[in-house]
This record gives sequence, structure tokens and C-alpha cells, in this order.
Amino acid sequence: MSAPVSLRAFAEGVTKDYVVAAALQLGGWASRIDPARYASGTERPCIALPGVYETWHFMRPMIEALHRRGHPVHVVSALHCNRRPVIDSAELVARFIADRGLDDVFIAAHSKGGLIGKYAMLKLDPDHRLVRMVAVATPFSGSRYARWAPNSTLRAFRADDPTTALLASEDLVNERIVSVFSSFDPIVPEGSELPGAHNVRLPSGGHFDVLRDRRAIDIVTTEAARPSARNCDH
Repeated sequence: MSAPVSLRAFAEGVTKDYVVAAALQLGGWASRIDPARYASGTERPCIALPGVYETWHFMRPMIEALHRRGHPVHVVSALHCNRRPVIDSAELVARFIADRGLDDVFIAAHSKGGLIGKYAMLKLDPDHRLVRMVAVATPFSGSRYARWAPNSTLRAFRADDPTTALLASEDLVNERIVSVFSSFDPIVPEGSELPGAHNVRLPSGGHFDVLRDRRAIDIVTTEAARPSARNCDH
């Protein structure tokens, strides 16, 4: 159990986290980088799945770290800012992987992206193309704040939302997931612990700042390179 967060520390943590989010958002708007530049490499192919209202730019620190290590990293541009329902988004991801003939794929995901990735692994991967996922700050058990969200896109993260509840109850692929989360997440106060997964609680704080945390990035690159037992099982 982490120590209680004081009101001052909470306010400072929230402020810092949203400053980071704003910087990532503005950086995405100003960027002229074509994500296709990251699709080259000879190591295991990777898919980057950002969170709700996020473009792929939010995950650039992880994408660039993976690419430097020789991984082709693919961005599903059809997700745009990731407002579609989780199931619809997962179908886009599955179609993207099939259309490009990708296999032995690693998923790096943030927040809602982890729900999309888990649904794809669980329901849309009959050929076992998706071998592993690192999900950062994902609301696997929902978020209590979603109940008061101003729109259906955000209310979908309620614990009793049908898709969120389904993903929380199904544990078939959990052992192939690493869930990384901060000791303090102002958007997912319940934390992101996933039964049966390898759970890593970092001492840092934040829902967005964790995307730049060197420890989180190191976990992503380590898991992407780790040999898979898939070929022995299937």
C-alpha cells in the first residue's frame, strides 16, 4: 500500500501531470513527423496504442526508444485521437495487423490503449499474432471518476461498463501482460493492478508523466525484446 497523498501533494501532482499532457498534446499538433519513419527495423514488430483523446505523439518517448533498438513500430493512424469505443478500436487494430501481415507482435499501450490491446488479444487474435503487451496506466478495473464524465467516450471507463467489466473478468491473456502504473494516478485512482499479470508500481506519480519515466520506457523495451514461448505453444 502506498502512503496517503496529502492535499498539497495531490494538487501539485495533478498540475504537473496536466502540464505534461498539454505539452504532449501541443507537441503533437506542431509535429510534422511522419510516423512511417518508425516502421523500419529487423527486431520484433511493435504496435503503439495511445489513450483516449491522444494521438500517437503521446507515446513518442517509448516509440523512439523501441525504434532505436531495432524494432519497427507501427502507428494505427485510423484511430486518430482514439475516441471510438474500445471494441471498434480493437477491430481497427486487428485489421491493421492482418492487412500488413504482421506476426509475433508486441503492443506498447497507454491508458485506454491497454483496454484496446487486451480486447484484441482476447477476442480478435485467432492466429496468436499478438504475443505480449506492456500497458501503462490502464484502467483495467475502471475509474471511479468516469461516472461523472461529461460524455459517453469517458463514461465508458466506468467499472460497470459492459466492455470494461468484460475485460476485468476475463483473465485468459493476463499472464502475457505487464501492467505498469504510478503510485499516484489522478485519473485512475484505483490503480492499474491486473490479476494474473506482472504488475509494476513505480514510485513516480502521474497518468501522463509516467510515459516519460525512464523506468517505464526500460520495461517496454525489455519486454519487446524478450523471447516468446508462443512458438512452443502453438
